[in-house]
Amino acid sequence: MLEKVKGFNGDRVIEEFEALTKEAERVQRETLQRILEENGAAEYLQNLGLGGKTDPDSFKACVPLVTHKDLEPYIQRIADGDALPILTGRPIKSISLRAHPIGNGKALQFIYSSKQFRTKGGLLATTATTNVYLSQSYRNTMKDIQSQCCSPEEVIFSLDYNQSLYCHLLCGLICSEEVQFVFSTFAHSIVHAFRTFEQVWEDLCCDIREGVLSSRITIPSIRSAVSRLLRPNPQLADTIYSKCVSLSSWYGLIPELWPNAKYVYGIMTGSMEPYLSKLRHYAANLPLMSADYGSSEGWIGANIDPEEPPESATFTVLPNIGYFEFIPLKERGHEQKVENCASIIRHREPEPIGLTEVNVGEEYEVIITTFAGLYRYRLGDVVKIAGFHNSTPKLQFVHRRNLILTVNIDKNTEKDLQLAVEEASKLLAVEKVEVLDFTSHVDMSTDPGHYVIFWELSSNAREEVLSNCCDCLDRAFIDAGYVGSRKVRAIGPLELRIVNSGTFHKILEHYVSLGAALNQFKTPRCVGLSNCSVLQILNSSVLKSIFSNAYC
Repeated sequence: MLEKVKGFNGDRVIEEFEALTKEAERVQRETLQRILEENGAAEYLQNLGLGGKTDPDSFKACVPLVTHKDLEPYIQRIADGDALPILTGRPIKSISLRAHPIGNGKALQFIYSSKQFRTKGGLLATTATTNVYLSQSYRNTMKDIQSQCCSPEEVIFSLDYNQSLYCHLLCGLICSEEVQFVFSTFAHSIVHAFRTFEQVWEDLCCDIREGVLSSRITIPSIRSAVSRLLRPNPQLADTIYSKCVSLSSWYGLIPELWPNAKYVYGIMTGSMEPYLSKLRHYAANLPLMSADYGSSEGWIGANIDPEEPPESATFTVLPNIGYFEFIPLKERGHEQKVENCASIIRHREPEPIGLTEVNVGEEYEVIITTFAGLYRYRLGDVVKIAGFHNSTPKLQFVHRRNLILTVNIDKNTEKDLQLAVEEASKLLAVEKVEVLDFTSHVDMSTDPGHYVIFWELSSNAREEVLSNCCDCLDRAFIDAGYVGSRKVRAIGPLELRIVNSGTFHKILEHYVSLGAALNQFKTPRCVGLSNCSVLQILNSSVLKSIFSNAYC
């Protein structure tokens, strides 16, 4: 789709979008037909007995629902160099591991590539965003919609994200008058960038004043590329310095240093919502705009109401970019089974329904079939139908289906955890302390098992306040199974563990060392025993532990 943006015309795009969404059912049928015709030679499809049929009923009857685990044997064959068309009729050249146009200007983009490696079959394997950034069509598109990054490519494609981040900030300051918006894939990356700015701003001023890049940048290609942009500019350095010292707790940092920025843009829903408070602190009155809804498997929906706050963001499904199905989730009993609870009753899952058959107010799990892969892929995302635009639904992201805290008959999702943390963290306001990041764990080493919540705080808080926070966390989980189990002692008191400053940064570094891109990093909200490395980082960083007195 990127190739079509040449000579970008916003009115034409809106016109086409309106036409597509008015006849979503027809467009979906035609899209599925094209997907199946283009991928008819694929081994995966040939083995399912579809026999050349391209209608939705035959497709659903023959092609099963799959998760990533189901596809691993096929993906391995592709990576090993099997030349046969396996999952798609199109040749695969690489594997991905997991805007609004404004006049002439630039974007302060905190974007990073990840490690790349060759599979045994010679394919380039990397993250989805790295594949996008490597694409020449992506670079051309950014020029067409006036969204060029302030930083040179050497900064984006460096494998040292600390050096990249410093240079992103420096290049953004050099282009401060040209910056039209601030962007990263996830809200967390933007918050992380400006928390880093708080630590290095004086060094950045020194670089600009003297026109010499800091000695902390040691990679020759980055030094050379950024040095070409850097000239001694004492006036700019003094302006930045005076603005920084005048800020109160860094409130309004973004509009103060980038006065022509119109908004901040990135994925801000789901697991990113906890970072919105800090992001609003940096952005002041600058609008926060939630990016469109997509995944590594394919794009899903567009945010056509960008003026809405991220917490209320909805995404209108684009009916021509994939074939969509939805599994109804009318009861919490349909949540994924938890391995610790062998006695849980397995509910028979409802049959998936089509894009135009969903009902407003109800929740569903999303299934997508794309041109790049003809399998019916379960994203694991739970969405709520917020309404319709013409005949296509508007989705509101609720949570990831597989992120669940459970000990007994309780089921608490990522959203439940987020709401509990938000409620309890209000008690820290009197101390002028904030929760920088958090995660959870189910500790089954005790009898009975209990929830553990890890908090990293901006500064110390009194024991009494932390004890109240712990009680509040415990009571904030209002799932009937949890409340009932706590009252009869089938679940032990919730435990709040306060960890050292920088603990979650160590977790970030751990994932980056494994090949993740910084701008794709999401703090894991529930750390299981299988994630032993992260659990070890957390447990080795505990400063104090508090147990809840609720339900005593």
